[in-house]
Amino acid sequence: MIDDIKKDAAARMGKTVSALEHELAKVRTGRAHPSLLDHITVSYYGSETPLNQVANVTVEDSRTLAITPWEKTMVGPIEKAIMNSDLGLNPNTAGTVIRVPLPPLTEERRRDLIKVVRQEAEHSRVAIRNVRRDANHDLKDLVKEKLISEDDERRGQEIIQNLTDQHIKEVDEVLKKKEEDLMSI
Repeated sequence: MIDDIKKDAAARMGKTVSALEHELAKVRTGRAHPSLLDHITVSYYGSETPLNQVANVTVEDSRTLAITPWEKTMVGPIEKAIMNSDLGLNPNTAGTVIRVPLPPLTEERRRDLIKVVRQEAEHSRVAIRNVRRDANHDLKDLVKEKLISEDDERRGQEIIQNLTDQHIKEVDEVLKKKEEDLMSI
């Protein structure tokens, strides 16, 4: 029973760390990366469709993304979706290829992005602590139902705490790596 709680907590904490990595991939550094446009959706025959399902997104050089729509008619809607996104990018169209140049980041913008990244990391830490709280609550319920002893509960709480510390350390490492990435020119 304690093993089940531990496995569930470890899985949920692991998902939290991977969700943080996914969110931080959207925060742009100075380099072009196709994942920057992952959250953009395009109106495709009346339904909102992710950009990477209606076009091929590639890195042309370190500061430019190239988007090649699979249908010529999608050039306009893709361009419009990128302009309307919160990324502040201005796409250039040449025939059927849309080029998205990434402007260099200013020092002030880098500092703002670091604040955003730190906030995301803090949300992940809180989520991990919530998983710990849930797991400890489950252990307390098992003691109330007399399925485990109080000593087992204490050992289980130590295991859960170690898991929590380990995953928070992973969050801190991901944050540190992203901060270094943002501050490098």
